[in-house]
Amino acid sequence: MRETWIVTDGAVGMEAQGIAVAEAVGLPYTLKRVKPAGLMRLIPIRFQHLVPAERRIAASESSSPLAPPWPRLVISIGRRSVPLALAIKWVGGAYGLHIQNPKGPAHLFDLIAAPVHDDFEAPNVISTFGAVHSVTAARLNEAGARFAPQIADLPHPRIAVLLGGESRAFSFPPEVGARFGDRLAKLARECRGTLLITPSRRTGPDTLSAVAEAVNDVPHIIWDGRGENPYFAFLSLADAIVVTEDSVNMVTEATGTGKPVYIQPLPGRSSRLARFHALMRERGATRPFEGRIDPFDYAPVNDTEAVAAPIRKALGIESTE
Repeated sequence: MRETWIVTDGAVGMEAQGIAVAEAVGLPYTLKRVKPAGLMRLIPIRFQHLVPAERRIAASESSSPLAPPWPRLVISIGRRSVPLALAIKWVGGAYGLHIQNPKGPAHLFDLIAAPVHDDFEAPNVISTFGAVHSVTAARLNEAGARFAPQIADLPHPRIAVLLGGESRAFSFPPEVGARFGDRLAKLARECRGTLLITPSRRTGPDTLSAVAEAVNDVPHIIWDGRGENPYFAFLSLADAIVVTEDSVNMVTEATGTGKPVYIQPLPGRSSRLARFHALMRERGATRPFEGRIDPFDYAPVNDTEAVAAPIRKALGIESTE
């Protein structure tokens, strides 16, 4: 069976989106972490698609060979992956999906899944509410069931805390982590609950230590990076979720649960993420974190199937459900 290639520059959040769609489509997939090499690096990304496809592929580095058998579906995420993904599509005759705004002509792809806050429209564009993701009831139930015995004695409400980190737009230094941790500890004491804290790869070790020290005297679990990340288990077992504002992926995944989601601000600013957070608040899926949690309802946010369905139809694949 011809498979799916997920073409990215290696960013974890981008890979997660590609995997989510690939799993929903139902074809086996391979991750291809790619970058231009040699003289190709001197050509601006927006012009690289003008180079013949075979030369683009030859002038690249990849985590695994870009060679036949070519994929049936190529999924690219982020503008740096666009030139190589298009080359693979043209050489191998693959169906091409791009996730996010490609910052180039839309018609070069068969389908584009662009979040509403990217403000990118074309006849072949599906507008998604935030990032596509793989938070499903089945995945949450399975992860929660495996982890539940480890927190059986910890009190409710259980509050999952998803920590981001440094990015081009935001910073998360230890002193901010300490203040955030103090606020979380105060919340846990007041509601007599438990904190379930998991960092991302961008969370600095000093920042994580500052958060850990601040919550030391309240019931909590902090994933220290060893063993399996209990990320999905925490989403499954939480009564409410607090997420730092720097990650569209984490916020959208949290809202895929339908549980109350609160957004913790960080130093910095991004007009793109500001639009995203405004849309989430308007939808009723998130609220600012102000040191307390209250129950509220909304329809879970997950547009992954809306992207996968037309791909399956185009490729003649039966639904995976």
